[in-house]
Amino acid sequence: MTQEIKLTATIIESQLGYRLDQSLAQLFPDYSRSCIKKWILDERVQINGKIIKKPKEKVLGGQKIIINALIEEKTWKPQNIPLNIIYEDNDIVVIYKPHNLVVHPGAGHKNDTMLNALLYHYPYSVHLPRAGIVHRLDKNTTGLMVVAKNLIAQTNLIQALQRCKITREYEAIAMGIMTTGSKTIKDPIARHPIKRTHMTVSHLGKPAITHYRIMEKFRMHTRLCLRLETGRTHQIRVHMAHIGYPLVGDNIYIGRPRPPKGASKELLYVLNNFDRQALHATMLRLYHPISGVHMEWHAPLPRDMIELINVLRTDINYIKNI
Repeated sequence: MTQEIKLTATIIESQLGYRLDQSLAQLFPDYSRSCIKKWILDERVQINGKIIKKPKEKVLGGQKIIINALIEEKTWKPQNIPLNIIYEDNDIVVIYKPHNLVVHPGAGHKNDTMLNALLYHYPYSVHLPRAGIVHRLDKNTTGLMVVAKNLIAQTNLIQALQRCKITREYEAIAMGIMTTGSKTIKDPIARHPIKRTHMTVSHLGKPAITHYRIMEKFRMHTRLCLRLETGRTHQIRVHMAHIGYPLVGDNIYIGRPRPPKGASKELLYVLNNFDRQALHATMLRLYHPISGVHMEWHAPLPRDMIELINVLRTDINYIKNI
């Protein structure tokens, strides 16, 4: 089944001279470049009331965009995937997400996601947008998520998230020795103009704010506590890589790992085999969307991050004893 929806936006002044399809890809990052190109060719895109038929058309700043987009409605099947429930009541469920679990179906991951699991364990969630999912964690990020069990709770949680009334804290291991005890990163984030599965810091992006403080320093790594004020895709990973301290194991924003000089065989082994970004959603704090009660949950670090921290600590003594 398909449905028609209306998308509107205004061309940003800094996009002057951009191709239409490139500009729309930045303005509507939830849709693929090929999808946007098809809308243009199908004469579904208007600039200042005029239908534009060429993806290569150059745009000017300030132009009004209207897209009468044709969207294919997706139906997802319930799947009996175990969920680690930390807390549950009539309105919300707090879940500990393991690593290697996609939250929402997408390109390359149509099944075996948390959404499929929610549809199985909570059949009524089929009537909720995204099966009640309020926010997401990356496939290989572990930790706490809150999911709504009814529409009122979901609406209230999304509004609280937009007003920064939900606190989400993370722990991470970054490459490099950071010196500033605490800091705030305020660089906007957009979808990468070429690599559509990647994000990047860009003045054309949406506001993104990450607070961090140093928890522990190692020889060539830093353990961090981070708090999100906004929730852009890959936000922590992009921000940390942008300031020169990418996360251990992040094969999208890091490249090859850089082990410390003179590292022990044990540390080299752990770093080379750490198969995900070292990022964990450790704390979630919110006001209950129905009762208004203040609630807070904590999730201990997963085994792989504990092992990484321990071997980094051991490495300090290893160097001292050489």
